[in-house]
Amino acid sequence: MGVGPSPATAAETPGKPPWDERGGRGRQADTVVAKRIDVLSDSTGETAEKVVRAAMLQFPHAGAQIRLHTRVRTREAARPILERAAREGALVVFTVVSPELREFIHASSYELRVEALDLIGSLIGKLTVYLDRQPINTPSGMLPLSDEYFRRIEAVEFTVKSDDGKEPRNFRKADLTLVGVSRTSKTPLSTLLAQRGLKVANLPLVLGVNVPPELEEANQDRIVGLTIGLDPLVEIRKARLKQLGMSVDANYGLRDQVKAELEYAQKIFASHPTWPVIDVTGRAIEETAVIILESLKERDDANKIAKSIV
Repeated sequence: MGVGPSPATAAETPGKPPWDERGGRGRQADTVVAKRIDVLSDSTGETAEKVVRAAMLQFPHAGAQIRLHTRVRTREAARPILERAAREGALVVFTVVSPELREFIHASSYELRVEALDLIGSLIGKLTVYLDRQPINTPSGMLPLSDEYFRRIEAVEFTVKSDDGKEPRNFRKADLTLVGVSRTSKTPLSTLLAQRGLKVANLPLVLGVNVPPELEEANQDRIVGLTIGLDPLVEIRKARLKQLGMSVDANYGLRDQVKAELEYAQKIFASHPTWPVIDVTGRAIEETAVIILESLKERDDANKIAKSIV
């Protein structure tokens, strides 16, 4: 299974330099070889894809295309992927727990002259020695569902029901509540944190509207404020209006309106000094999520110390 461009054209022949030989040295050809990365996994491919995408952040203009191949558990399934990678000069990154299949991929890659990187094999080998235990060599997708899995499913369901302040009573049940004006990444952050097992609620701050009493009654140590720079928020909202087919001159995207909303949010935050306020300007949601988790841990540690002193 592949997601990406159509099969390689003559201009994409592996080994051919991206120059027009007729034009002399140093002249770019009309068509530059597209770089491809085949991510091969015996399960969902989530681990390998995340690692590759994290590494690709260091090459923002590389333009490489990632193709994900999941549930590859036999030689017959792996071989065509490797042959195509050889034809197109692709890099293969794989996570396979079966020693036999890993060895087949290594041998085939050598035979086909494919650059291949084993993300998990070496780690399993090191853990085998360190733990003095033999691995079960079973793909994660074939393992029994754990209590942790069901806990995360429950957290995601809770978070979906608690999005955008729809269930104020859930503020008291939430592990975390995010508060901020519209377009401060509340929903994507809630979803990401829910996938880590946290029950997350979020509340949009609306100009002139007081926060609901349910929020005031919730654990204030589990509430986090989100803010963002004025200019970036104006641009984000105008882009959103365009997506919806609405005029960019609508009140929602006007600079004065956005400024008033941010100032109102700051007043709310100031009246709740125990809430940490995180600026999401220019941050990826993954980075903001880490900052939130660190903030919660710091508060939990501080509370433990305070209790031990009393």
